[in-house]
Amino acid sequence: MNNNGNNMTTKTERQTWSSKITYIMTVAGATVGFGATWRFPYLVGENGGGAYVLLFCLAMILIGIPMILVENVIGRRLRVNSIDAFGDKLQDENISGGWKIIGYMGLLGAFGIMAYYMVLGGWVMNYIISLISGILDISTPITKETAKEFYDFSIGNSPLHIALYTFIFVIINYIILAKGIIGGIERAVKFLMPLLFVFLIGMVIRNVTLPGAMDGIIYYLKPDFSKITPKLFIMVLGQVFFALSLGFGVLITLSSYLSKEENLIQTAVITGFTNTIIAILAGFMIFPSLFSFGIEPNAGPTLVFQSLPIVFSHLWSGTFFAIVFFSLLLIAALTTSITIYEVIITALQEKLKMRRSKAILLTLGGIFLLGNIPSILGDNLWKDFRPFDKSIFDAFDFISGNILFLLTALGCAVFVGFVLKDKAKAELSPTPDSLFTTVWFNYVKFVVPLIIIVIFVSNII
Repeated sequence: MNNNGNNMTTKTERQTWSSKITYIMTVAGATVGFGATWRFPYLVGENGGGAYVLLFCLAMILIGIPMILVENVIGRRLRVNSIDAFGDKLQDENISGGWKIIGYMGLLGAFGIMAYYMVLGGWVMNYIISLISGILDISTPITKETAKEFYDFSIGNSPLHIALYTFIFVIINYIILAKGIIGGIERAVKFLMPLLFVFLIGMVIRNVTLPGAMDGIIYYLKPDFSKITPKLFIMVLGQVFFALSLGFGVLITLSSYLSKEENLIQTAVITGFTNTIIAILAGFMIFPSLFSFGIEPNAGPTLVFQSLPIVFSHLWSGTFFAIVFFSLLLIAALTTSITIYEVIITALQEKLKMRRSKAILLTLGGIFLLGNIPSILGDNLWKDFRPFDKSIFDAFDFISGNILFLLTALGCAVFVGFVLKDKAKAELSPTPDSLFTTVWFNYVKFVVPLIIIVIFVSNII
């Protein structure tokens, strides 16, 4: 980041990213987490392969990129935390303080996703350590029953182990966050994102060259148009919100560190394109190998944890490639988790004038005790406690992903379209009356809220 006084307002004393590529890499890291590497592949497998992929690409254009621009405009306008971003610190505005409830909803959503997201990180760490130590031995082919038995025992029935691995993952996040925005997040992303790309490309090359891999590629890329339904399209639109970390303040917070000279349209298009490419590459990493060894792609959320170990057990140097694969998942999770944590940390620092070290400890510790531990125990000791008739883990996912994120995103679109109005266009582009800016603004004002309402209603009925 750049600490040059010319690149920040004295009002907010905001630092700026050292370069456009650094910002894009950080946003890519924030958006390329389990949404792209875990959730996207299993949803593709459950919903007809190529049909889902096609709709995902369309949805990225219809809702993804327009909403990235919405959050970028809100974040960079005042260059403050994701609550005060809905305020009126500029002299020529008179915005009701009630709009800040959108920011608070985003914080609740961030808490909700981190409550179970970090536990997924613990699962991945458990697999990595088990593969390295030989507890999960895939040096010879294993059966579906063996893979399920390991999953049930190590994930569902070992709360202490998962709590320990989750805690280690939290500590890794703490170490990065404690070094600040510059020395922590920016430096970590500069190292982790290239490493993620190397691992991802390596796994893709390995798996698309397997015998019979072409069947998986055809399944993945050739759409079965009979599977395309309005219900599926609405589901895909919802996945784009999850994939892009929309609706819980991440892009608002990250763009608050953008200089006023940056081209928001360009960075938003690159962000959407990067996220789509990585999600699609994740599919190339998974489906060819499944079809190569005759394993059904519709295993649902356990696809990565139960089906893929079987695949790796059939591969030459399968243990090595499995460790690389799960390390890739962990890196993707880490680049996302540090930025989601940062949303809450920045808000605590600026709203409560809290020291960064205290804000980090309160955020990570509070989520661990009130979110991560209940999510872990919800599969065993607390399995009879079922809010919304779901496990605690799934309830956090449902409330954050289907309610809070969408209501926050709806609030953001309405705030831009009906409150900021021309100021939003002026923030987006130096030519606010250009065709693109005008079309985007009217689309966000009138069409995007309707799309979000449709997704919201379909998720809760």
